[in-house]
Amino acid sequence: MRTPPLLLPLVHSREIEALDKFSYRKRTFLAPVSSGIASYVLAEVESSERGAYKCGHNMITLADCRRQIELEFFLGTPKHRKRSLAKIDLLLDVLGAFRTALEKEAELIVGGNPRVKKHSKTKSRK
Repeated sequence: MRTPPLLLPLVHSREIEALDKFSYRKRTFLAPVSSGIASYVLAEVESSERGAYKCGHNMITLADCRRQIELEFFLGTPKHRKRSLAKIDLLLDVLGAFRTALEKEAELIVGGNPRVKKHSKTKSRK
């Protein structure tokens, strides 16, 4: 009895080209593998083919545990390009300020709250 040939899906050249359509594509995991948590950020900017293609896929995906959000940055019109660049600038500003506040709170937790006076626990003898 003869073994049937292995049937592989036919991949068209357009599909292969689509794999290289991103001018920027990066996925970074936000937690160590040992944590077992699949948190990641995926940033994708589709190539405009030197300005010829305006309606690309430009997206940031943030995922943490079972939650996921996608932020789109459309570049198809001058108005949308301006909005998308303003959106990423604002996000970077907020994330930078968030990091500063988070770091401050982490330091307060480690070092204690400087606003609260610590009382001495020495016992007086009578």
